[in-house]
Amino acid sequence: MKHSVDLNADLGEGEPSEGELLKLVSSANIACGFHAGDPNSMTASILAAREAGVAVGAHPSFFDRDNFGRKELPVSTNEVFALVAYQVGAFLGIATSLGVRPNHVKPHGALYNMAARDPALADAIAHGLLAVDRSLILFAPSASALARAGEAVGLRIAREVFADRNYQPDGSLVPRTQPNALLHDAEEAGARVLRMLRNEVVRAIDGSDIPIQADTICVHGRTRSHHGPECVLGHVCDLGTHAGESNRTDALHSANDRDGRLSQRQRDDRQHHAQLRVVANRHRRPQSLRDADLG
Repeated sequence: MKHSVDLNADLGEGEPSEGELLKLVSSANIACGFHAGDPNSMTASILAAREAGVAVGAHPSFFDRDNFGRKELPVSTNEVFALVAYQVGAFLGIATSLGVRPNHVKPHGALYNMAARDPALADAIAHGLLAVDRSLILFAPSASALARAGEAVGLRIAREVFADRNYQPDGSLVPRTQPNALLHDAEEAGARVLRMLRNEVVRAIDGSDIPIQADTICVHGRTRSHHGPECVLGHVCDLGTHAGESNRTDALHSANDRDGRLSQRQRDDRQHHAQLRVVANRHRRPQSLRDADLG
């Protein structure tokens, strides 16, 4: 079985790895000035994504640059509606002025995590997006309050999973304040991603398997590990048999093979398991990202 899946990463946050990320992903979530970035960085990131053939989306957050938008704050639904409409509207204006059509919206950090479990905040985000442009796809965790809120108002949803984050038994992400929040082993991350795609489950920190759907996979450039996102994606490709359109994954696949990092188990997986194909959106607007080519 062949799989196509969207790969997304956060841009416009001042990280030196952003140029490398654009070589790997098919969707870019661009900071809109509240947790990072400004109009100039938004412009630069949109132009860089356009040059790389990567779809762009707004990455709105709390107005909290000191904590990089990762601190949960006491906010009202009216405040959340306004901050989402404001940032998405600004992003849409800049992108349109550059001849680029935005593809999606992904809330950032604490705003994302709070809306995943709080139906009222999730509803405020959905309506903020709806008020600006209802055609944009909303990135949201699988089976979350945010996904349900978007669906309730008729938005298209891309269910997001994380290659380098650990999960709690309720399906939420382990908070970054905890030492086991991040998954640092690239081989394990690659195997986890494939299991999400093939079996629609993920192993939680208590050892239980929880159901999950993956339309788009987030990889981080800010993860503090000697394993970069390209290493994680290389292991994803190594664990599946590559048979697709993307030269990016082919290069990663070859590099890992040349370096002798494949175990016999991985080589056996290549022969017997489902094929993984990572393809770029190229600004396509599928009915949903899952409909793009997940079989």
